[in-house]
Amino acid sequence: MKYCFFVFTVLYLTVSFAQTKPFKISGTLVAEADKTALEAATIYLERVKDSSLVTYTISDKNGRFNLEGKTSDKRLNFYISYVGYQTYHQTIHLDQETIHLNAISLKTDLNALEEVLIKVSPPVVIKKDTLKFNASSFKTKKDANVEDLLKQLPGVDVNEVGKITINGKEVDNILVNGKPFFSNDPTITTRHLSKEIIENIQITDTKTKAEAFAGDEGDKEKKTINLVIKEENNDGIFGQVAAGTGTDKRYEFAGMLNLFDNDQRISILAGGNNINSPGFSFGGGLTSGRGIIESQNYGANYVDKLKEKSDISANYFFSNSRTENESTIQQINILPDSRYNSNSNSKSYNEGDNHDVRLGFNIEIDSTLLINVNPSFNTSKNKIETSASQASQDEENTLTNQSSSSSFSETLNKSFNNHLNITKRFGRKGAYLRLNISNKYGVRESDDFLNSEAAIFGDNPETISRDQFTDGNQKSEGINTSTFFRWPLMVNNLFLDLKFNYQYDKQENIRSTFDFDPDTQDFTLFNEALSTDFEYINKRSTPALRFTYKKEKWSVSSEAGYVFRTLQNNDFLRPQLSLARHFETVELRSNFQYQFNPKSYIYASYGLDNVPPQLSQLQPFQDVSNPLNTVTGNPNLKPTNTHSFYFGYNTFNFQKRNGFFSHVYANLSNNQVVTKTTIDTNFVRNTSYANVDGGYNLSAGGSYNKTIKIDSLKTLKYNIGLSASTNRTVNFNNEVQYASNNTALTPHAGITFTWDDVIMMVPNYRLSFNKTTFDLDNFEDQEFINHSAGLQITTFVPKNFEWRHDISFNYNPNVAEGFQKSAWFWNTTLAYTMFKDHGTFSLKIYDLLNQNTNARRIATQNYIRDSQSTVLKQYFMLRFSWKFNNF
Repeated sequence: MKYCFFVFTVLYLTVSFAQTKPFKISGTLVAEADKTALEAATIYLERVKDSSLVTYTISDKNGRFNLEGKTSDKRLNFYISYVGYQTYHQTIHLDQETIHLNAISLKTDLNALEEVLIKVSPPVVIKKDTLKFNASSFKTKKDANVEDLLKQLPGVDVNEVGKITINGKEVDNILVNGKPFFSNDPTITTRHLSKEIIENIQITDTKTKAEAFAGDEGDKEKKTINLVIKEENNDGIFGQVAAGTGTDKRYEFAGMLNLFDNDQRISILAGGNNINSPGFSFGGGLTSGRGIIESQNYGANYVDKLKEKSDISANYFFSNSRTENESTIQQINILPDSRYNSNSNSKSYNEGDNHDVRLGFNIEIDSTLLINVNPSFNTSKNKIETSASQASQDEENTLTNQSSSSSFSETLNKSFNNHLNITKRFGRKGAYLRLNISNKYGVRESDDFLNSEAAIFGDNPETISRDQFTDGNQKSEGINTSTFFRWPLMVNNLFLDLKFNYQYDKQENIRSTFDFDPDTQDFTLFNEALSTDFEYINKRSTPALRFTYKKEKWSVSSEAGYVFRTLQNNDFLRPQLSLARHFETVELRSNFQYQFNPKSYIYASYGLDNVPPQLSQLQPFQDVSNPLNTVTGNPNLKPTNTHSFYFGYNTFNFQKRNGFFSHVYANLSNNQVVTKTTIDTNFVRNTSYANVDGGYNLSAGGSYNKTIKIDSLKTLKYNIGLSASTNRTVNFNNEVQYASNNTALTPHAGITFTWDDVIMMVPNYRLSFNKTTFDLDNFEDQEFINHSAGLQITTFVPKNFEWRHDISFNYNPNVAEGFQKSAWFWNTTLAYTMFKDHGTFSLKIYDLLNQNTNARRIATQNYIRDSQSTVLKQYFMLRFSWKFNNF
């Protein structure tokens, strides 16, 4: 059977390639009025019989273009689309391999061809700040979702957890018709909206509503995707339901209902599973994470227009989760003149409920005044049970200390946050005033029960036993206000920004610990050493001045601010430990960007930041909650001063369908706050904090990707990349100051081969090198290597069948004995689509080879840690899903 399938595949490929012929079409575009070259016009070919896209390209700065590809068609429809000009069309007869067209003149659009423009949509349109893709131009499988569509777009990459990057930049916001849609989890949008309802995809730099209203530039390092729904799909009901049951009592269910009525949208979802699928999923969450997670999620989304220029958005989410986990850790602890081993085992059970409400109001009073209000509410309740044991041994395997503990805790959290933004524009030259006010309020109540015993051996043996109850109460409140005034010194070019920020945060932390009293048989003995009654206050005022200069292709900005900060700690249990510290410092920001053309640009930035120590690091309070590690703050700590530099170069050539993305990042820190630990002969630790100089981090990375259109059915996309980093860390080990240098090198490569309606293959490989050196003679240098590879194969034959394989291999040769060094992880799903593509029946096998593991090794300057914990094991699941729509 395998031999017959192989022969059939070879014959099919041979016949397929034999029937296709290469072609190359070139030409030049100019404006009819003044004969100037037209850059960034879209030139594309469609099949005559079904209008499906064959290939496309973008004209360069000289108006030149080249269309290359393979097809079995003898003639194709040829289109040219450019904003502000009439769409050009002719039929191309492919009677020769190379066709050179004379200079083509585009006429200014006077709406004379409005009917033609409605019918013809180019696959991609490039504007100054927007990239728009026509959804119907990119072929996907029949029941594709938005994520499947995004994977077909040039320059767009979607990883296995749904994270999206576009031309190397992270997508941090996804909108539907310009408005949020379950904004907390972008995968709800990308994985559960069908491609068939999407008209086009718009990609822009990320901007807030206020920034867009004021005409500000967005964040060049972040991207926003706006999904524009087809007009006929903006009024109707659609959704999907699914349920599955499997071996080992595994289950999943999910449902989503959408009611769209033009400006008004209502969406409801519900889901649950015990297969570690995070968030809300229609069977897409195959994960090998830690622990066994059972979860339920319920939510609703509401969007509506209140008046002509005012709108509301609302999200509600309820989630419940239960997690069970067991973990084992073996750790080698590194001292200046010796090493010791510590082994630990733990079990945990965590159960929690969470309610989250987020609202958004955008009120445009008139064309010059916009008000944004975004309140949010959250409540959560958690129960945690843990049991743990730990033991330490010296180099001769002599037991030096050991401990065991069990605990139970209940917590209740409530919080309210609100953000108010008022933007007022003045005239048409770009002047505006913006006021931001953010406030927060939160309370946390906890009940903790602890039973523990720690034994210290050696010359002065000691046993510390605890049976305690702790009543915890925390309250936090804060306000953050900022005023921003922009005045144009030169219209559209030079701007002066005056800024002022004031921030006030206050936190009350009361922990009352009571020991068990055998006489009363209750927790009535107040333990002052383990109790706290703190009040933290953090105040910050920052006036700042910024100049921005913008030209058509480049912009530069420079900002300077002066920070006045006060950190105050009031200790009501130990008034002598109360303290107040005042800091003043300069902060700087500079940015530069140069746009060579619509395809490529460079970006550079510099920042000087000053981060004060945390109050818990400053206060001289002695924390003895862990009998094997006493922690004491250092009131003499100074703020950390950090210089950071960033440089990036990005380019994507739509003509050649290739892109190169690179960056270099560096920071240098002085007065960095680090832990300073002293370890006695029984390996009992005393920890404090200290400032050190000389730490730095340098990282660089680059990647190249290219898409090759083999013919009208087959596409090959490959990417290669390399990331490297080196950092110097200054630290203490048993009072000895030392420096460690860590160097990491990670090359990676991946290929995506797509044969429409037949097969898709995605192999990838990553190799990680890691080396750490020390400037202490007694510290041994460390070297580690890790191999990881993956392969995704999806076949779409016979018709209505889809068979998907997700295979990964990980090899970590450096883990300790007793831990699994290598493992294959293979998930497979066979699906059959029925009832005119509305229903899908599937069989899923998780961990086909039953080798799932999460053994890993972590190396730092102070220890080498091998860990392994509970993972989801093999199961089989039958599942049925149903899609419905009524537009």
